[in-house]
Amino acid sequence: MATLKLEDCVNDVCPWSGKPVAADSLTLYRGQVVGFCNSGCRDKFEKAAGMFDGLIGADGAVKG
Repeated sequence: MATLKLEDCVNDVCPWSGKPVAADSLTLYRGQVVGFCNSGCRDKFEKAAGMFDGLIGADGAVKG
């Protein structure tokens, strides 16, 4: 896996806390680097996004 870089991040503040993003708390989502203030916020996002990604197809249609 490629190393994610802070300068490639699409956001400056954590979407959960509003605090500045940290270089050690980045994730790749739909081809974009998204940043969080800490690994806990990042992990919470990954879990939530994964739940919805499992329900929504690539074409945006709801599965099931």
